[in-house]
Amino acid sequence: MEQEKVLQQLDNLFSRQSSTLSKQVRVEQTLRQAVTQIWSGATRLPGHRTLAKTLSISRHTLAGAINTLIKEELLVTHHGKGTWSTHRASDIPSETPEPRLSLRAQRVLRDPGAGMVQSGSFVPGIPDIARFPIRKWRQLYASVTVPQNALLLSYSTGGYGPLKRAIRDFLQRWRRIDCDIEQIIITDGTHNGMQLCAMALADAGDTVAIESPCYWGARKVFTASNLELEMISWTPGTGHVLPESSRPIQLAYLMGGHHYPLSVPTCIEDKRHLCQALDPAYIIEDDYEFSQDDHVNLLFDPRSDRHILAGSFSKMIFPGLRLGYLVVPKHLASPLNRLRSELFREGRMLDQAVLAQFIFDGDLDAWCRRIQREYLGRQQVVHDHLKRLPNVRHISPPSHAISLCIEFESQVDDVAIARSLLKEHLVVRPLSTVCADTDLRSGLILGVGMLSGETLKHEVKRLIRHLNLLIK
Repeated sequence: MEQEKVLQQLDNLFSRQSSTLSKQVRVEQTLRQAVTQIWSGATRLPGHRTLAKTLSISRHTLAGAINTLIKEELLVTHHGKGTWSTHRASDIPSETPEPRLSLRAQRVLRDPGAGMVQSGSFVPGIPDIARFPIRKWRQLYASVTVPQNALLLSYSTGGYGPLKRAIRDFLQRWRRIDCDIEQIIITDGTHNGMQLCAMALADAGDTVAIESPCYWGARKVFTASNLELEMISWTPGTGHVLPESSRPIQLAYLMGGHHYPLSVPTCIEDKRHLCQALDPAYIIEDDYEFSQDDHVNLLFDPRSDRHILAGSFSKMIFPGLRLGYLVVPKHLASPLNRLRSELFREGRMLDQAVLAQFIFDGDLDAWCRRIQREYLGRQQVVHDHLKRLPNVRHISPPSHAISLCIEFESQVDDVAIARSLLKEHLVVRPLSTVCADTDLRSGLILGVGMLSGETLKHEVKRLIRHLNLLIK
């Protein structure tokens, strides 16, 4: 590939990165997108001096970004020959033997799930990590890593007590939930919490009822646990489409106050009616993302012997934190804590201590109030542009969440549209891939966490231009 063409591609990608990110992160994302989305094989990067001049960055910044990509095995440096992109998985020769995966692993990998591209315009599920008060976070790490706190380097059997107290108080303020500290189990994110529930409360072959459209991660976890899925379509204003004859339901997995991926408020009456009809042994509500006003949509009751609430800080703070919680019935707290210790050997005490102090100092509340106002404004900008598109059935109303959803008329191929948009570095998810086979909805799931200000306005206009060409 001609070096001039490579330079032009990198310059175009760099200009599309959010200006709120540091220059090094913007260069890293530029190189990562070029390697994974544009270049089909080994491609030589232009000379560092030329590339730094083209992007108007220092050679030190460029070197830092290249070192990051080398660690990720996306770039490789050959002495005397320059820096090259590595071959993509699709370039591996066909004679490479197929990996011998279990049937369970094959089932998990068969359906779409987490995309390999986790950054870019409109990528859903990623909060605003550029504006997060990372300086305060670093200061808290420094304050807890002192000699007298050496126990924070050990296992965290049962979870860090102060963090449990902080979560209890946070849930009371934001979700109007009054629970006891012993009901709270600290997890390594929502997936870990669902895995623990599946392991503890269901046997292989048991059935879990899950709404359609669904959160892809829940479907993956339950599939990996060898549970049978009963996907039940839910439409706002209409309710659930109950199966004519259902197997006994061991677990019912429902969204909390705000539905993901539809990005609309859930309905407590719909959930209550569904649970009365299915009579599951346990009900798991996933508070994937929420605002202070949607607690009225929660079916969860901390006094119930079958209700479980799952929560995560990944959508509130930053995904890499990977800390979450379960609120479980009192009689389940001790065995679930013991099972978690036996299976996963909990740690992360330093992270838990920093998060606890972040909550106690009022920083999490202040951050949530600030960033949710931001998300509402961003969603309004995107919503105002999307409503002009043809063949649109419904657009989720502007909310405080990081994601929104646009539904097309059923004949629109959302998978093909998402694939075409990815080539333009517009990262969205097709709705149809998280729907049941009998649920024929088509649409796109978009995020607003990574875009703001003039960058958002520019990118949403570019999105609309491409969608007008793609939607027939």
